[in-house]
Amino acid sequence: MTITLSSLSGVVLVYLLVFARTGSMLMLLPPIGEANVPARVRLMLALGVALALAPVVQSSYPQTAPQTTAALVSLIVQEVVVGIMIGTLARIIMSSISVAGTIIAAQIGLSYAEALDPTSRGQQGAVIGNFLSLLAVVLIFSANLHHLAIGAVTGSYHLIPPGTSLPTGDMAELAIRIVSSSFALGFQLAAPFIVFGFAINAGFGVLARMMPQLQVFFVVTPLNVLVGFVVMTLLLGTMMTLFLNFYSAQMGAFL
Repeated sequence: MTITLSSLSGVVLVYLLVFARTGSMLMLLPPIGEANVPARVRLMLALGVALALAPVVQSSYPQTAPQTTAALVSLIVQEVVVGIMIGTLARIIMSSISVAGTIIAAQIGLSYAEALDPTSRGQQGAVIGNFLSLLAVVLIFSANLHHLAIGAVTGSYHLIPPGTSLPTGDMAELAIRIVSSSFALGFQLAAPFIVFGFAINAGFGVLARMMPQLQVFFVVTPLNVLVGFVVMTLLLGTMMTLFLNFYSAQMGAFL
């Protein structure tokens, strides 16, 4: 079977372009685009979203196929780039919880305990960070905030309409804002652990100067881990509430 450019017109062309944008975006959007979500599930979801969205945005796309293959490829590449761009910005939002977990692990002495992080595309991460990332994904689904990820697909047509030039300046400004706010949130979530870590290290540092024969490392490490888990138990609910509020506010920018 041979497919010509003339056959790619009307609904077929619109669906192809919509799927190019939604497919590339849903492969990255949190929490749908997590590595532990099967690729086949994400593909079927992208096909379904594109099928539902195509009639809504049909007027934004050309109804006839371009005259040349290069022009058609240019349209598809532009849609894919838009999807990857917005999906990557949304992925940066999830990095705030990983930043917090990395700082917390370093403060309580568990930074050397690393495992496969399913939310970081197969990379190794601190155990505390992995736990917080998985908990964040579960809470996002529990609070129905994953609907914001689906809404971001529709909102992308308001941010970057098809056929227009990419607003690189605005997207760069948005990326800088999201990166800075995500890092700031991660640091804020880990702030109590930084305070108690500094207090414990300073106190045992003074004790080591007063009692040089004391094996400070073997005393401070178990105590540091114990106090760290106690503090995490007390503050975990507040930490995740702050993250969910941040996630909903930042994802709302794509709607």
